[in-house]
Amino acid sequence: MTFEITDESLENLSELIIAKNDKEITALFSEVHFADIAEVLDEVNFDEAIYIIKLLDSEKTSEILTELDEDTREKILKNLSAKEIADEVREMDTDDAADIIGELSEERQRRVMSALEDDDHAADIKELLSYNDNSAGALMAKELVKVYETWTVAGCMRRIRGQAKDVTRVHSIYVVDKEDKLVGRMSLKDLIIAKSDHKIADICKAKVDAVNVHENDEEVAKIMAKYDLEAIPVVDDNNVLVGRITIDDILDVIREEADKDYQMAAGFSQDVEADDTIWELTKARLPWLILALFGGFVSVSVLGSFDGAINSFPELFFFTPLIAAMAGNVGVQSSAIIVQGLANDSLKGSLFKRLLKEILQGLLNGFVLAALLMSAGMLFLGFPLDLGITVAASLISVIIIASIIGTFIPILLAKKGIDPALATGPFITTSNDILGILIYFSIAKLVLGF
Repeated sequence: MTFEITDESLENLSELIIAKNDKEITALFSEVHFADIAEVLDEVNFDEAIYIIKLLDSEKTSEILTELDEDTREKILKNLSAKEIADEVREMDTDDAADIIGELSEERQRRVMSALEDDDHAADIKELLSYNDNSAGALMAKELVKVYETWTVAGCMRRIRGQAKDVTRVHSIYVVDKEDKLVGRMSLKDLIIAKSDHKIADICKAKVDAVNVHENDEEVAKIMAKYDLEAIPVVDDNNVLVGRITIDDILDVIREEADKDYQMAAGFSQDVEADDTIWELTKARLPWLILALFGGFVSVSVLGSFDGAINSFPELFFFTPLIAAMAGNVGVQSSAIIVQGLANDSLKGSLFKRLLKEILQGLLNGFVLAALLMSAGMLFLGFPLDLGITVAASLISVIIIASIIGTFIPILLAKKGIDPALATGPFITTSNDILGILIYFSIAKLVLGF
């Protein structure tokens, strides 16, 4: 069941809250998915959101909190006591609980942790909070099903019932030795069809994909995507099993990384959202706009140095925006392909072969586009042959150079540890615009002899 968000439905909900009709509000949301309720809370005013959160039981609101917009969640958490937050956290898996508590100030973190009655749950959350952000340790959950290789199937079935009740989804059963080191895995099917007197060591799969607790979350995402994994175990430096990462957490990582790359490519210096304040949006946009302004100033300076050519051959001026635009577009195309290859780890071969491929591709594209442009200019606009040769040669040269730059820059940035998505934004566009104009007028000077 879903809650259809309309002006009328939100108005009816407000009337129920004003009338303090708790029974009807509870019934209204009883069959509604927590993600849909989160959308409702993002739409209603803050006081109404707080009222609903405090009214519904913690089993449901704990899920709602994880789905809320970050700004809305931050406001709600500020208006909940340490005990109320602890009641919500108690119902969460450790990874979600650590994310929620990690958003609080250090003082409130201590108070919430002290209010947790389950010492083991609190210890697990504290462990997750100790790992660096963007690491597998910070991303993992402690809830999993673990069995020892020396157990029999019958003994294993009895023991895992107690573990499974705390795990939302049992993707795999992980097998460890007496020192808790990961030695294999098996599915529930493997366990069910095995004979009851078989040892776990005899039926488990010894080959198991795992990640180190300090591994970068983007690398974890690549591994899980490559092998189509729904979950992956996490081990420490001694190969001791410490947790697992599930696909829902990896989807969040992929989405956040895609958002960051998209914004960087669009010329934002920091993560922003549409409903952020004017000041926050300005801070994110202004640095790249200043760079674009500086690039435009350089372009004007380049044009100014060739004012004699424009006076002698005014037709050159009309093709200037075209050459600059083609340089920028080709550079963005080339860099986008390389950035995508770097992101999904599909970029193979040497840099030389990659550059050679781009040169040949740029040469082919350049000849086709130049032929079309030269033909149109001479047939329909009546430009002389030498001007047509100038524009055509410039276009071919600009496309080849822009292809090389669009290929080389992202790879260079990646090798230097800088996000290569930077190369698909204003940086590559502006630099190619300037270079395109410079190449254009240099070739014009050589061909036309001014």
